[in-house]
Amino acid sequence: MKYILSTLLVLTSAVVFGQTGDAILGVWKTGEGTAHVEIFKNGNKYQGKIVWLRDPIDSATGKPRTDVKHPDKANHTRPVMGLVNLWGFTFNGKTFENGRIYDPKNGKEYKCVMTLKDPNTLDVRGYIGITLIGRTEQWVKVVNGQ
Repeated sequence: MKYILSTLLVLTSAVVFGQTGDAILGVWKTGEGTAHVEIFKNGNKYQGKIVWLRDPIDSATGKPRTDVKHPDKANHTRPVMGLVNLWGFTFNGKTFENGRIYDPKNGKEYKCVMTLKDPNTLDVRGYIGITLIGRTEQWVKVVNGQ
């Protein structure tokens, strides 16, 4: 009887008070709505890649957008579509931390922490040094390609 009550208590606590890290898996629309990022698991870490762009074609070249803002010129020819721009995240029971985010619009990489506010809302905070020096975007889960 104690075992059954303990198991029920643990399961109820997980549903009411916590979440699993895998709740973040799926496709998310970025705050500006210019890209969709698919978050997936790689081993025991979470990462994400760009799977949709509002403007996938570079108007100057007429070709798919490439990572022209990257500080390493060797990366200027790599496509933005499919680019892994989130990596290294671990789930601590509340937030996704210890990760990095890369912004192909400016070619900069930032430390990052993500918090799942509800099943369809993700706060993504990129920062330099400490979390106080940064910016938070709210991403929305993509449902049926929208």
